Amino acid sequence: MNPRLNQLQPYPFQRLRELFAGVAPEAGLSAINLSIGEPKHPTPAFIREALVGSLDGLANYPLTQGTDRLREAIAAWCRRRYGAEIDPATEVLPVNGSREALFAFAQAVIDPTRHVKRILSPNPFYQIYEGAAILAGAKPYFLNATPENGYRMDFDAVPGDVWETVQMAYVCSPGNPTGRVMDLSDWRGLFELADAHDFIIAADECYSEIYFDEAAPPLGALTAAKRLGRDFSRLVVFNSLSKRSNVPGLRSGFVAGDAQILEQFLLYRTYHGSAMSPVVQAASAVAWADEAHVVENRRQYREKFAAVMPMLQDVLAFDAPDAAFYLWAKTPGGDTDFARELYRDQHVTVLPGSYLAREAKGVNPGEGYVRIALVDRLEACVEAAVRIRDFVRNRS
Repeated sequence: MNPRLNQLQPYPFQRLRELFAGVAPEAGLSAINLSIGEPKHPTPAFIREALVGSLDGLANYPLTQGTDRLREAIAAWCRRRYGAEIDPATEVLPVNGSREALFAFAQAVIDPTRHVKRILSPNPFYQIYEGAAILAGAKPYFLNATPENGYRMDFDAVPGDVWETVQMAYVCSPGNPTGRVMDLSDWRGLFELADAHDFIIAADECYSEIYFDEAAPPLGALTAAKRLGRDFSRLVVFNSLSKRSNVPGLRSGFVAGDAQILEQFLLYRTYHGSAMSPVVQAASAVAWADEAHVVENRRQYREKFAAVMPMLQDVLAFDAPDAAFYLWAKTPGGDTDFARELYRDQHVTVLPGSYLAREAKGVNPGEGYVRIALVDRLEACVEAAVRIRDFVRNRS
């Protein structure tokens, strides 16, 4: 077996199951799970209908590059959303969800002939970044995102000799778990570093469509490149329908950006066997073409944040996120004890922040925090907030 597999750490939700082993929740309380970022809003009917109406596609092998219809639908969405002109023939590829592509991309990018290979990652982070780096033969280099630096990746903290070994940087905006959005200054600095040190930017934007002000969508990497007068050199953006359209089981997303990089990534994917089903491609094309259901989706998240944050602000410390559907809340006491006791006493599940981070520069920046995913129905989120508030007050 590949010895690098032994370097992989258990996934956060496996650790959560182990944390709860032997713990019996309070009898009579219904379970409310706010630990996983899985959208619970219903899948729009028109997407389901498009999926069913395309079942004849099961009789065909899919093209790895995807259909012209799907690539054109994604490119048109990028033009509407980001004001960026994307060539559907060369600058976009459909993928089986952003998770699959984020992992596979590192395998295609990392040059194994280099003696030392590093991939930059935010910390806390989406665990796929770490696993992708390790299995590609690279070392993850974590940049702590903390309240003190505004939850930014502090690129100034990277030593000069490390820059010479960096082949790729994962960035996540809006961030998981903090909800922070990179601004134009952040992008300018990152683009300049990528040019100076010749590395590729993998921009994870899977939360880009969950935001609170319809007049101010989060700045995306493609928009930033355009505003700064750049082309898409060294930049590849990852996005997904899962959060935007409430279809996590569809496993549908895209990558867009540097045409030369995507040409090589397509070659990798042809051998990787990761072509999207024609049935899923047809449903995806109609999903990317519609915005009304996404506006309604955001309205529901705004309603939940407006209800829950005032209920929790007196018992937990947190900043309102710029975007996404998480609260990154500081806990009174240890995060794992908090999560385990909350589960035991109130049958509410949240994710310890330390499970989303690694120790770097002597600290684990997730310790003392929990991630609360407001993905369930409004009533369930409000009930969870009541229980969390009561739990903290009784615990104090």
